[in-house]
Amino acid sequence: MNQSVEMSHLADQVVDNKAVNSHWEEWKAKYGEGAAALLSGAMALGAWFVTDLWPIFSIILYSAAFIVGGYVKAKEGLETLVKEKDLDVNLLMIVAALGAASIGYWAEGAMLIFIFALSGALETYTMNKSSRDISALMDLKPENARVIREGQEMLVSIEALQIDDVLLVKPGERVPADGMVTEGSSSINQASITGESIPVDKMVGDEVFAGTLNGEGVIFIQVTKTSESSLFSKIIRMVQEAQQEMPKSQVFVEKFERMYARIIILATSLLIVVPPLVFQDTWSAALYRAMVFIVVASPCALAASIMPAMLSAISNSARKGLLFKGGAHIENLSRVKAIAFDKTGTLTIGHPVVAEVVSYQGLTSQEVLEIAASLESYSNHPIAKAIVDHAGSDALQGHSISDFQSITGFGLQANRNGIAWKVGKPAFMESDYLFENIMLDIERMENEGKTLVVLQNPSGIAGIIALQDQIRPDTSRVIRDLKAIGIHTIMLTGDQQKTAEAIGRQAGIQQVYADLLPEDKLSIIKQLKQSHHYVAMVGDGVNDAPALATASVGIAMGAGGSDVALETADLVLMNDDLSKLRDAIILGRRSRRIVKQNLVFSITVIVALIATNFISGIPLPLGVVGHEGSTILVILNGLRLLR
Repeated sequence: MNQSVEMSHLADQVVDNKAVNSHWEEWKAKYGEGAAALLSGAMALGAWFVTDLWPIFSIILYSAAFIVGGYVKAKEGLETLVKEKDLDVNLLMIVAALGAASIGYWAEGAMLIFIFALSGALETYTMNKSSRDISALMDLKPENARVIREGQEMLVSIEALQIDDVLLVKPGERVPADGMVTEGSSSINQASITGESIPVDKMVGDEVFAGTLNGEGVIFIQVTKTSESSLFSKIIRMVQEAQQEMPKSQVFVEKFERMYARIIILATSLLIVVPPLVFQDTWSAALYRAMVFIVVASPCALAASIMPAMLSAISNSARKGLLFKGGAHIENLSRVKAIAFDKTGTLTIGHPVVAEVVSYQGLTSQEVLEIAASLESYSNHPIAKAIVDHAGSDALQGHSISDFQSITGFGLQANRNGIAWKVGKPAFMESDYLFENIMLDIERMENEGKTLVVLQNPSGIAGIIALQDQIRPDTSRVIRDLKAIGIHTIMLTGDQQKTAEAIGRQAGIQQVYADLLPEDKLSIIKQLKQSHHYVAMVGDGVNDAPALATASVGIAMGAGGSDVALETADLVLMNDDLSKLRDAIILGRRSRRIVKQNLVFSITVIVALIATNFISGIPLPLGVVGHEGSTILVILNGLRLLR
């Protein structure tokens, strides 16, 4: 008994140790590099304070600062050297710091280590923040399906589904696989795939997609694609592929860093060896000049030209409700010449509202609304809810409803106060009642992109209610502001062409693409990048994720956006405030100007210091002052972006 209790305690202890180790590893991955940089700086500062009192102790502290701050960069530099047989700036900085220490300038070497370590930690942090995790997208993917085999219903994993399997999908369930409806009818919410604001009625012969949400009907689906080939799986793969594409600027920077490091290391080696052998200079004097050279040639100022400015811009934008996930996205946004907008939930409020009421038979618009609302109150369809909300609760009082029947895909019919009514699509009405004047009204409203609900009683058509997804109150002004700063505007949507064109006209959009699936949006973004080079995409849904990931800058709506859109995007509008887009672009352009100023200044200083060192020689302390001074100046210039 005691032995079993003891074994249980040991097992619990092992579990606790594993949990502690897991938390430690997670903390180290997130904050380890930053903590090491700060600790290195604190050690260097402490060593500087005690230099005169305890020289030996100060050297010990400086050495610890070198190890703590330089370990990660030294490891990266050595791995590049060993595995890729190449040099990079990481190794160059470590050599520069060790070189300074080797001739007695410990403080200067520690300062180089600290600045470079801190820069690396900030870069790692921003890169982690901008990583595009698709776990939220995976959560929307159904895991199981109800399949009918040999007349029996069974639950199987979606991976086990085969083409031509027949699936049963009940109300409120997600469609497990791409397929075709073989029996039943229902309205399907396809927002996760197409971004359509209104559920689409599906009947026998219609195509449905995995991950979409079934409405009030029971449907049977014949599988046409395996789990790996479904549209939903394609979205996941497209996001993953877009993540792996490395920006051209990053490729250029990496190549430049390695070329620069090789040149500096080679030049330093020559400065140590050539003067004593060729010009009879002393080895100590040659070593001193070489150490001055490697210090003044170290690219601290170059590195500080970009990151502090970008971080200042990120901080500035965060106060305005703009969350950038990295400095590179600010730079990319500054170059953007075109912005593509998703329609539903981005340019529009994302759900249908009553836009117009036409009445006949001497009824008023309010009476038409009240009749429709009292009947639609028995339905769960989003259109029914929009009509009921618009009519108000008073419209539902004091009416007798009987013989209610929902006709999925068309509408409903019922008796209201003893009168038979039909409410639904124009095609649900009796054709003999669709007179020319009524058809003209229907055609006009459909051309305006509105969804129509028609009311019919035994006397004929009593009224038409037109619903439409409304643009956000500030959308038109946002589009005008963007045009004023030279931005071309485009709308991408899964809605029908007429609806898209109507919304585009209201918003002032210059170019409209409709009837799009996620892969179509992705293809159009690629085309736009060829013509405009830098293109931003603004969206809020799962269906926007591939386009967001492929765009030069992906922008997500923070309050109403899906989890995967927020994770995929490079910039998040925290309050869904589109008016901040103009501010973000202007901030990006200002950031780019400041970065250019910093780069020109830092390169000029480095070249001047190197030239002076060759011509007349520079004392090492003066070289460090010039080098660190230029670093401080470019940082201060970058901090102007905080305003």
